[in-house]
Amino acid sequence: MSRKILGIDPGFAILGWGFIEGEGISKVDKVEWGAITTSPKDTIDKRLLVIYNELSNIIKMYDPDEISLEKLFFNTNSKTVISVGQSQGIALVLAALNEKPIYLYTPLQVKNSLTGYGVSNKKQIQSMLKLVLKLDEIPKPDDAADGIALALCHLQTNKYI
Repeated sequence: MSRKILGIDPGFAILGWGFIEGEGISKVDKVEWGAITTSPKDTIDKRLLVIYNELSNIIKMYDPDEISLEKLFFNTNSKTVISVGQSQGIALVLAALNEKPIYLYTPLQVKNSLTGYGVSNKKQIQSMLKLVLKLDEIPKPDDAADGIALALCHLQTNKYI
């Protein structure tokens, strides 16, 4: 049975997303990706509104069965983690408003599911995406590739949903 999955790499300046439709990691029929960007010249509330509106449109356009979201992890830059957390919160609210089940994955889980190696670098993940999905080029920007990786991780990890 074919499944439609939207993968979201939350971000404040750039939110990456990837949409896949398929039966399994080796049977993906459709791949789309993109990024939502916000201007650092805008206020925080305006930037969050841009993310909300654009992500809402993406969810309505692709009507995914499930949403895969990167689980927030704390790094040394608390300012970054707060703004990314706000972006993640928007994705969680939109999933609930659209009655879409949401699944959270750590970067380690994504790397393990795609390469079998939890400390793979970004280039290795992107090369695997290109290979598995038979793409002509690596999806850009990197955040969009991360969104696709999250969607594939979910498809691979939860085969029987």
